[in-house]
Amino acid sequence: MKKIHSAIIASLSAISLVQAQEKPNIIVFLVDDMGVMDTSVPFITDSKGNVLPQPLNEWYRTPNMERLANQGVRFSTFYAQSVSSPSRTSIMTGQNAARHRTTNWINAESNNRDQFGPYEWNWKGLKSTDVTYPSVLKAAGYKTIHVGKAHFGCNDSFAADPCHIGFDVNIAGSAIGHPGSYHGENGYGWIKGQRARAVPDLKQYHGTNTFLSDALTLEALKEVKKAVDEGKPFYLNLAHYAVHSPFETDERFINHYPQGEKNDKARAFATLIEGMDKSLGDLMNKLDEMGIAENTFIIFLGDNGGDAPLGDAADYGSSAPLKGKKGSEYEGGVRVPFIAAWAKPDPSNKFQKQFPIAQNYVQTQFGTVMDIYPTVLSVAGVDTPQNLTLDGSNMKKLMAGKKDRSRRDDVLTHFPHQHRGSYFTTYRKGDWKIIYYYNPEKDGIPSYKLFNLKEDPYETTDLASVNPQKLKEMSRLMIERLQLEDALYPVNKDGKTLYPVEFKPQPSE
Repeated sequence: MKKIHSAIIASLSAISLVQAQEKPNIIVFLVDDMGVMDTSVPFITDSKGNVLPQPLNEWYRTPNMERLANQGVRFSTFYAQSVSSPSRTSIMTGQNAARHRTTNWINAESNNRDQFGPYEWNWKGLKSTDVTYPSVLKAAGYKTIHVGKAHFGCNDSFAADPCHIGFDVNIAGSAIGHPGSYHGENGYGWIKGQRARAVPDLKQYHGTNTFLSDALTLEALKEVKKAVDEGKPFYLNLAHYAVHSPFETDERFINHYPQGEKNDKARAFATLIEGMDKSLGDLMNKLDEMGIAENTFIIFLGDNGGDAPLGDAADYGSSAPLKGKKGSEYEGGVRVPFIAAWAKPDPSNKFQKQFPIAQNYVQTQFGTVMDIYPTVLSVAGVDTPQNLTLDGSNMKKLMAGKKDRSRRDDVLTHFPHQHRGSYFTTYRKGDWKIIYYYNPEKDGIPSYKLFNLKEDPYETTDLASVNPQKLKEMSRLMIERLQLEDALYPVNKDGKTLYPVEFKPQPSE
């Protein structure tokens, strides 16, 4: 009888909590280096919008991503930047990398401009003048929590500490871009591993068998409980170091990936994926247990194209059937998984009525990381600051399972640095995509590629030589977009800026 009575009291308390809350809780669950194919949830679709499961979807095990996708909307095509810091800065500011100028990953210790990169690129990251959406939420009464990888600025910069950019709480976030180790036995790099990349703030787990993804989840849940106890809505930025290298094995899951089917690094990578997915499930279960799941909105995404140790940077290995991986100019380098859902769907919930999410729906109209800023503020019922330049727009209509013809149909990726793909700009407009190479390491004379992504989604056939008029049009539109965002460009061997040049067809073309 006592147990029944206690259960009733707990249930009534949860109902009271749900009804009393004035603003919804919001979680952005960000996974490092997770590409669109690193999951058992299929995102690739055919021309009619039907999902097309791929062999890689059979390899990975992400049941909690499947659960979240069934509860909400997934985007078949969602664009991030091609590497970490640009994406994280774009998420925080709602601006494209060409505009905020953090166009490369940030090395914690020194300026990693590289030989031909722009001299003035923003390697120090977010500045005191940037109006981040966590700072807007904080001003609106939210408790803002960051747990995990930050990578918003270099050592000793303003943004090295997430508390400087709008977070009330920071746990484990600093200038580092990957962990010294994933193992608690190694102190996440403090005891063994790469000491310069040791994860801070987790000393209580040192010497234990607590895997890093679990430690971050436990800390996030502690902070969520504190916010609930304080009677505050919360914004949680749970940013996993997984699944970035080093590809260390989470032994709990290794038996799920038989030897011989793929290489040992790929098996270890798959365990990092599954451990991250466990974190998502633990989080959702705890929200339900606390009685706040109905009031909690979750966005799940990766921060750039995948880096699974399968194949080369510009082939069809890690992101198959898409081409390329993290740091490349191809779709596999910039497409990421994106799911949005209420942690527990309830059509009668007041917040879910205000911001409805289609369930088990695949949205084929594309979105970008710049859209997260206005969307999160819309979910919170908070106005976007006036006179603020945003390159993204509210995804409310798309998340409800509708099309939004008022949205831009173009996306620009600007990478004037050296990486797996070097010194390039890509621009998609509708079905067409141009890749522009500045070639500073050669003669500085540009080269081009052109793809029709509707007819050739996997970028197998370069149409630059057979459709010069479309190439001319796309190069012009790309340059207009670069100029609008006040982009910086590579320099040649003499230090002269290589401004992009519109393609001019020869008379015979």
